[in-house]
Amino acid sequence: MQKTLTATHVRRNWGQFNDDVVRKGPRFVKRNRDSWAALSSEHLKAAFSQFMFDAHFTREEDGSFTVTLKGFDLVENGDTEEEAIDLIAEELIEYAKEYQDEFTTYFNAPNRREHFPFILNVLAQDSVDEVKDLIRCPVGEK
Repeated sequence: MQKTLTATHVRRNWGQFNDDVVRKGPRFVKRNRDSWAALSSEHLKAAFSQFMFDAHFTREEDGSFTVTLKGFDLVENGDTEEEAIDLIAEELIEYAKEYQDEFTTYFNAPNRREHFPFILNVLAQDSVDEVKDLIRCPVGEK
């Protein structure tokens, strides 16, 4: 098991701490009663890569496409499946930002706590295209 570092040690060795996190992997820190982990963006992406979104499309009477994501109350509609995916990816990013901004409320809400690893996966991405890559579409759709 990896040694937990003290916050004082981390402060005194900030540069080395950051280098170790990026090059050697996550580090664990304790400050008074609080414990936390530090990991690089690359490691965060790898740790949460299995948390993907399952899309479902409905073809509307007007020919447009409505997309929903399993387990999430997010719905978007576009003229094409691709446009619907673009819109739902943007909506995921907005939801992730809102979740982060209101973290205590969302994390402690029983119907939203299970969203947490998915949200971290969205926040770890560098672009809308990377978020779109987290959305799985059924065969024959998209």
